[in-house]
Amino acid sequence: METDFNTLQEFLTHTKGIAYLLIGVALVALPLFWRFITGRDGKKQTF
Repeated sequence: METDFNTLQEFLTHTKGIAYLLIGVALVALPLFWRFITGRDGKKQTF
């Protein structure tokens, strides 16, 4: 799968789109990961 970029504008638009997708994934994944980490703290048993 080879993508041919003819102009700098096409390259920058493609790169910007990939960056927006990665940021979107991070914005969804980080709160879920935080809930996973902090959810385990409430279930500790104390003797």
